[in-house]
Amino acid sequence: MTRIAVMTGGGDAPGLNAALRAVALAAYGRGWECVGLRASFNGLLERAGTDGLLPLPPDAVQGILDTGGTMLGTTNHGDPFRWPGPDGTVDRSDDVLAACARLGIAALVMIGGDGTMRIAAGLSRKGLRVVGVPKTIDGDVQGAGSTLGFASAVAYATEAIDRLHCSAQSHERAMVVEVMGRYAGWIALHAGLAGGAHAILLPEIPFDLEAVARLLAERDARNRPHDVVVVAEGAHALRGSVFVADPVVPGRSERLGGVGAHVARQLELLTGKESRAVVLGHLLRGGSPVAADRIAALRMGEAAVRALAEGRHGVMMTLHGDVPGEMPLVEVRTWQVPADHPLLATARALGVCLGE
Repeated sequence: MTRIAVMTGGGDAPGLNAALRAVALAAYGRGWECVGLRASFNGLLERAGTDGLLPLPPDAVQGILDTGGTMLGTTNHGDPFRWPGPDGTVDRSDDVLAACARLGIAALVMIGGDGTMRIAAGLSRKGLRVVGVPKTIDGDVQGAGSTLGFASAVAYATEAIDRLHCSAQSHERAMVVEVMGRYAGWIALHAGLAGGAHAILLPEIPFDLEAVARLLAERDARNRPHDVVVVAEGAHALRGSVFVADPVVPGRSERLGGVGAHVARQLELLTGKESRAVVLGHLLRGGSPVAADRIAALRMGEAAVRALAEGRHGVMMTLHGDVPGEMPLVEVRTWQVPADHPLLATARALGVCLGE
């Protein structure tokens, strides 16, 4: 019997369990055995024997379609090419291949964001049969189309913005909403537009808070004394830098945070208007996936198994609208909001300030 493994890497996101369910059921339907790697590559590199593996027969994945998180666990600092060691990082990619051979794992389905896809490409070059499924609430995997978790994160952020409009209007104040996304502004742009924000600040467009302050003054003059400003966590001022919440730890990505509070303080100084900051943070990662994320997870998870069955690997599944596809893992890149994106034109045409 063919045995394949599936893992989740990077941050958690709504839709991961739905994708695991799809991979496991599709494998079972072909007469294959499917096992999950616990906590990304920790299941292979840090746990003896089979303790790091979770068998995934059909009964094990029932009732998880609508659940958040990942039943396998995950980590965003488990790159086998840069594995944490006592004196820095070490390359343990050969250990991954050896463990797969020892455990009879013929292929690996890797569910994750751009970082996980880069690891997948590296393992593919070393000879492991790998297929990727794009996951990230940030929506920043170039070429993927749908990324699992993005639709759910945008839906939650939009609902939060809707609620904050009520508070802003009641108190005639400015509410600044900081959302995740790292160095890409997709969540802020989509949720900001969907939630009727008056200003949206993105990493891709360094902001001038004088421009935002002018907008607030103009709204006051039109008897619109409440304002909602959405800020991506990676946004920064002209001639400024991103706000880092914690010191950089070797082997881990820097933790962004603080720009929302900064924007609120500065707007209050510039306008004299009471301003408050709200950080949605990891709330965007949790909870039940919306229908769009569930369908995308099922389609791409099943497609990953089908690709392996048809002899294709070294690829990432894609889903553009209702059109499935795949692309080479070596071509996967991080995708920021391009300067000519139609949603930016829409925002400007509707009078939304982008801090320009």
